[in-house]
Amino acid sequence: MTKLTVIVDNTSNGDLCGEWGLSILVEHEDKKILVDAGSTDLFAENLEKLGFDISDIDYGVLSHAHYDHANGIPRFFKDNSKAKFYLRENTGENCYRKRRIFKKYIGIPKHMLTDYSDRIEMVSGDYKLCDGVYLIPHKTPGLEEIGKRERMLKRTNKGWVPDDFSHEQSLVLDTKKGLVIINSCSHGGTVNIINEVKSTFPDRHVYGLIGGFHLFNKSDEEVKKISQEIEKTGIDYVCTGHCTKDRAYNIMKEILKDKLNQLKVGLVMEF
Repeated sequence: MTKLTVIVDNTSNGDLCGEWGLSILVEHEDKKILVDAGSTDLFAENLEKLGFDISDIDYGVLSHAHYDHANGIPRFFKDNSKAKFYLRENTGENCYRKRRIFKKYIGIPKHMLTDYSDRIEMVSGDYKLCDGVYLIPHKTPGLEEIGKRERMLKRTNKGWVPDDFSHEQSLVLDTKKGLVIINSCSHGGTVNIINEVKSTFPDRHVYGLIGGFHLFNKSDEEVKKISQEIEKTGIDYVCTGHCTKDRAYNIMKEILKDKLNQLKVGLVMEF
């Protein structure tokens, strides 16, 4: 059995607080994997309230190099002495968003890569984390066009360039129902991500996609089109929240109907 528990999301639930960010605890066979650690130390508080011991977690995975998924990592390292965090090899302290003439840093905690170098594992290509769990990079060309449209930039030795989201990765779980994808913001595009996983595992059915879809700033028509394209992929289960937000979620629900589910703190999913 594979069980997922939402530790942090924008939507709170009872006495479990939410924040702008995402964190999901995966229990797969005998392993515990924390995907992202939210914007603050809130993930640690919610883990405790939900009955989990942070020191028992075996692996940490960073979906992409943005603060609302990485800022809790130093707290994780403080309370967990054994687990490494797995990042894409292209992860750096170099992600920005352009606002008019200003550029705002939206990346991982400064100096995290050097301060915790012994706890961070940089991975490349298709990476097997443990039995039935994989980290899959983007394989779709031209993703820098998305970065340009979203006004997301990377600071490089050659100057500012549109983000190509080479620091983003999908965690793929091989479950009894099929492959389940977690991609916390899906900056590279939800349909691109589904197709990337399909091409990587051509003999396996992709059952579900879980995460934020970065649709809060898209028009109604764009959200409808993306929802229709997700429907055409043939996946059975979609669970979204965080950067999808309510307006886009409600539009998606009209098209995806019972396939679509809402992320919220404390939600448990079993596959």
